[in-house]
Amino acid sequence: MMVPKHVVSSLLLIICLACVPLTHSNGITQSEWSQPFPAFRIAGNLYYVGTKDLASYLITTPEGHILINSTLEENVPLIRRSVESLGFKFTDVKILLISHAHWDHNAASALVKELTGAKYMVMDGDVEAVESGGKTDFQYRNDPQTLYKPTKVDRVLHDGDEVKLGGSVLVAHLTAGHTKGCTTWSMRVSEGTKSYNAVIIGSPNVNPGYKLVGNELYPQIADDYAKGFRLLRSLPCDLFLGAHGSYFDLTTKYERFKRDGTTAFIDPSGYNDYVTEREQAFQRELRKQQARTN
Repeated sequence: MMVPKHVVSSLLLIICLACVPLTHSNGITQSEWSQPFPAFRIAGNLYYVGTKDLASYLITTPEGHILINSTLEENVPLIRRSVESLGFKFTDVKILLISHAHWDHNAASALVKELTGAKYMVMDGDVEAVESGGKTDFQYRNDPQTLYKPTKVDRVLHDGDEVKLGGSVLVAHLTAGHTKGCTTWSMRVSEGTKSYNAVIIGSPNVNPGYKLVGNELYPQIADDYAKGFRLLRSLPCDLFLGAHGSYFDLTTKYERFKRDGTTAFIDPSGYNDYVTEREQAFQRELRKQQARTN
């Protein structure tokens, strides 16, 4: 049977559109969320085991390991291969942490818990969203593409809490706004005779559609962002890291890392510049929304 030309054209258009990856304002596409990236030791017992843009970190200890960010379910085999390529056992992950309760950072948490038996520890403001599978998220609750398998939280964290394992200590800093429990992690890592402050930024971004003024589901959102920026500015930072590789220019720094080692990620000025730029973007959006309500 002959298919009319207009039908063929329509089908080709649909196929082409489906193949176009979603591009974010920072130039990163969602296709990079699951693109493999070499696993490597950043410094001391802190390793990168994520994809090209969705960052996952492994902190190794004699008593087992800590994993930050499970990311997407489809990425779990990649993360597992990364962990094992470094000479560690994925099943030795004892603690699972996240940067915040958005599907691109925690959708695979239930699967990671199932595979490793890890204890899941989440900042108090994000617990409800995590245990509802995203159905109580103030922004994405009605978007089925952002939902994930509900996951039981084993320990509820609060601002300033410490997560300890095998001599390693991570500090959970509440930097809310992006989510109600968005968490920035800091830790001290030793490399040779030197010690560094590592900071893994949760997210300071105001996503498209975020309502900063008159948000009935999150009335204090603007105040939380402001508090978060104050906290970020107060943290001493040597090793600048984040929940997305794009935050800290992972791909460029990795090329330098292959030549220079840990020093490629020592970037306190880059950290300060990033926080300042993100705070200015937040303030611009807040003023814009305030102007519309006056």
